Formats: sequence, C-alpha cells, structure tokens
Amino acid sequence: MHKFLMFATGLLTGTLTGGILALLLAPQPGPDLQEDIRKQIEHLLEEGKLAAETRRHELETQLETFKQGHPITLQAGVSEEEV
Repeated sequence: MHKFLMFATGLLTGTLTGGILALLLAPQPGPDLQEDIRKQIEHLLEEGKLAAETRRHELETQLETFKQGHPITLQAGVSEEEV
C-alpha cells in the first residue's frame, strides 16, 4: 500500500507540474493557438479536396479510355506523370 501511495503522489505531482509548465511556456495565448490550429486544419482539408478532385479526374479519364477499347495499365498510388 505504501508503494502505491508513493506512486500516486508522484504521478499527481508530475501531472500538476507538467500542466503548469505547459501553461506558462506555451508559445501563444489559447485563442491564438486555436486559430492557428483551425487554419492548419482548413488548409489540410483544402489540400485533400484538391488531391481527391485531381485523382477523380485521372480515374475518369482512364475510364473513358477503357470504354473506347484502349487497354489501360493500373498502378496503385502512381500518377501517369510519374510513370
């Protein structure tokens, strides 16, 4: 029981110390940090949408080529420009 009490005390002390230091040493105030994170997430979502649209266009082009009777080569994760 004594070991558990010492462990719990150390864990609580470490958690409190870490939390206080994180608040004191944060590079930006909370609202500014939240805004930066929000902007980064929006940027990543836009990049993802653009990549998905580009890939969709590539696949539609390949489908049309296939429908016209031309053979196509499928390579996972490699665009035609890289081949």
